[in-house]
Amino acid sequence: MQVAVLTFDGFNELDSFIAAALINRCRKDGLEAFITTPTPVVTSMNGVEVTGQRPVEFATEADVVLVGSGVKAREVVADDGLVSRLRFDPSRQLIGSQCSGALVLARLGLVETMPVCTDRRSRPFVEAAGVTVLDTPFHAEGNIATAGGCLASQYLATWVITRTLGEEAARAVLDYVAPVGENRETVDRALRAVRATETALR
Repeated sequence: MQVAVLTFDGFNELDSFIAAALINRCRKDGLEAFITTPTPVVTSMNGVEVTGQRPVEFATEADVVLVGSGVKAREVVADDGLVSRLRFDPSRQLIGSQCSGALVLARLGLVETMPVCTDRRSRPFVEAAGVTVLDTPFHAEGNIATAGGCLASQYLATWVITRTLGEEAARAVLDYVAPVGENRETVDRALRAVRATETALR
């Protein structure tokens, strides 16, 4: 199973790298994430240059697509040429967004009736797109999920791992990366965030 972590120019390192790093701890189980970019090299909001592992078209064939956040998100959704290259299918793909990545899902019409999570700075722009924003770090409905706040990227990764490999796989990854002495608290918090949405929708 392959995961496209869409990473645009001006990206937030925490959003793309945390999700990708956590998911890639499951490579041995067949789940692998790739930094996926619209150009060969993208530069982060802090000037870090990264060479993409896959072109943006890879997102069309990936099993999972995670749309990262960044300071140029509004430029991304205003670029008709770039948006035309983003072809997602929630009937066969898991699709998630991190912070301002929700603007991309809104532009693609994927969250028309679904409330989303995003960061505080992006919130007014997401609401201006006609989408309801929740005061929670994570929300999912069916095959679409959104996360708000940089460190909520761990919840997005937890959702992906749980949906593809099961909760025990997610628990193992989280337990390994948790701050020493806070393992149980870290694991329980992430799983609770993911389960809360599932419980609410039953």
